[in-house]
Amino acid sequence: MLREILCLALCLISGVHGYWKPSPGTTFQWQLQGTIDLHVSASVFDIDLFDAKDSDISYLKSHGEKVICYFSAGSHENWRNDVSSVPSGDIGNKLDGWAGEHWWDITSSAVHHVIQKRLDLAKSRGCDAVEPDNVDGYANNNGLGLSKTDQITFNKWLASEAHHRGLSVGLKNAVDLIDSLESSFDWAINEECLSYDECGGYKRFLDHHKAVFHVEYVDHHSQGSAKKNSVCHDSNRPSGFTTLIKDWDLTSWRLTC
Repeated sequence: MLREILCLALCLISGVHGYWKPSPGTTFQWQLQGTIDLHVSASVFDIDLFDAKDSDISYLKSHGEKVICYFSAGSHENWRNDVSSVPSGDIGNKLDGWAGEHWWDITSSAVHHVIQKRLDLAKSRGCDAVEPDNVDGYANNNGLGLSKTDQITFNKWLASEAHHRGLSVGLKNAVDLIDSLESSFDWAINEECLSYDECGGYKRFLDHHKAVFHVEYVDHHSQGSAKKNSVCHDSNRPSGFTTLIKDWDLTSWRLTC
């Protein structure tokens, strides 16, 4: 009887803490547009929560790959079919350079409800993890008066909601918040930290044996070889990073270090 109770307790603990925690050096592919190339040599695929096909997710998981599902947690994308419940007062300024996208009031219960539904969708689709985007609205011209404290509170809530569903969760960019948030997130994903001289900020993730997926961009594929040579030999790129060279559209094209 005691053995059965111990087994049950261990199962419950495993269920609570059983979400995936990738380690530094984990291989990675990030594709948000175009037909997913399922044969890229990577153990992790980061794909769009809404646009990915069920068959793609099933294929990847059946071949042992982990699936990260991308969605925006901090912005209102007017082409998404799940945002009609968010009142206009919770929608702020436009995101610079992104048509049809505005900052969200991350303190809003209506916004929280949409995000919870997205996390439910990620769980039901078989995603192992989520990549919530735009989790640094406080540092942008959001038009909503968001504070750093608002952002930290929201990001911690977001991570907790993901974990409650057994989903791993990554911190996207938001380098200035790493000291406050690293302990709440399982891995990190960064765009262009070499270009902005910010890669050193990810030491906390690496020190705690958490993967950092890192991307530097090129405008044209023809620039890829030169960019790869520059990035992969840059002394400011931490050795534990998993680094990709990608196009801005995040198609299947990639180069690796």
